[in-house]
Amino acid sequence: MHAQQMIAAHPHVRGEVNTALARCVEACFDCAQVCASCADACLGEETVAELVQCIRLNMDCADVCLTSGLIATRRSGGDVPVIAAQLRACELACARCAEECERHAEMHEHCRICAEACRDCERACREAVSSLPGADTSRH
Repeated sequence: MHAQQMIAAHPHVRGEVNTALARCVEACFDCAQVCASCADACLGEETVAELVQCIRLNMDCADVCLTSGLIATRRSGGDVPVIAAQLRACELACARCAEECERHAEMHEHCRICAEACRDCERACREAVSSLPGADTSRH
């Protein structure tokens, strides 16, 4: 991935990259793609009616992850409280999606893969919030 390279090349960063935040950006975009793919795979299953909540959480998580990755990528200016709040929302969306996908993981490989990507993104968001200077790391 090129997120860390792009962030390092930004004139406001001058090579001093917050690696936890860069990793989070990459995890967010990866998770968004995996969740979108899992939702589509769920729609293709014969038991689609049993997967409605999974599809819903996949779609919500994909949207939250995409938005979070975009917000965390921006280095001009900066609004640490907004970035931290968005990453906390992403952490929650990933946790909820992972829980639901884990319920279906034995039956559907795409759900197992999605749960894994969500857990990875959940951890990356938590670590990124902790790495933000001046961010209130307490849970709201």
